Amino acid sequence: MDRTEERIQQRFLDLANAADRRGIVTYTDFMNLNELNIFHSTIRKASFVKWKLFGGYAKAERQLAAFIPDALYLYQEDFGDVCDFPIVCLKITPLGERFAENLSHRDYLGAILNLGIDRSVTGDILIDGVCAYVFCLEKIADFLCSNLTRIRHTSVMCTPFDEKVGEIPLHMEQIKGTVASIRLDTLLALAWNASRSSLVKRIEEGQVFVNGKCVTSNGCHVKENDLISARGLGRFQYKGILSQTKKGRFLVEIEKYI
Repeated sequence: MDRTEERIQQRFLDLANAADRRGIVTYTDFMNLNELNIFHSTIRKASFVKWKLFGGYAKAERQLAAFIPDALYLYQEDFGDVCDFPIVCLKITPLGERFAENLSHRDYLGAILNLGIDRSVTGDILIDGVCAYVFCLEKIADFLCSNLTRIRHTSVMCTPFDEKVGEIPLHMEQIKGTVASIRLDTLLALAWNASRSSLVKRIEEGQVFVNGKCVTSNGCHVKENDLISARGLGRFQYKGILSQTKKGRFLVEIEKYI
């Protein structure tokens, strides 16, 4: 573990200790896949507190961790959720839809970071046609609404999304295909229509994550509903086996985020 990873790990432990000592819920910022992997390897050292992960919606890739002291966790079981994550969803819409550009995830993220905002205070960005939904920490929501007025050459308006987060469209592509076995490399090859050999290097270099945990073995067996993310490619959810062919291959289904 290098010094950067040690600092991240120590930050997690400091937050866990603060939650336990002060009897309050403490939160991390949004964590990327590498930080989530460090979190999963660190949390066993903080068994004196409970924890939860959330990114603003189900199956979010970038997530916050909440450290919950035992006393509040017991209270939660009796009276409901005491862990109110400080996350706001913002909707970005063009002022003139007719003249709006076809903006990408990189365009939205670049415009946000150009305002001087650190990536750690923003979560996933979901694109729906000419609109986008951005998850961020409460403390920067007003700043974004006031200052995010242009993305590339398109004038935009940024406002809080007051409807239910569950109504945000998640665009998925259903993919079915046959594989020899339910292994990580075969499912990656199916998702991105690539050869297994071209993806093994990504796995061995630590660029592939299963449920937020880094996996470096291409022979890793994936379980139903596991969420797989690959840096530079995207992510998908393995839905399960549909049937088995006479030759012993498996017909499987995955849902790829697009």
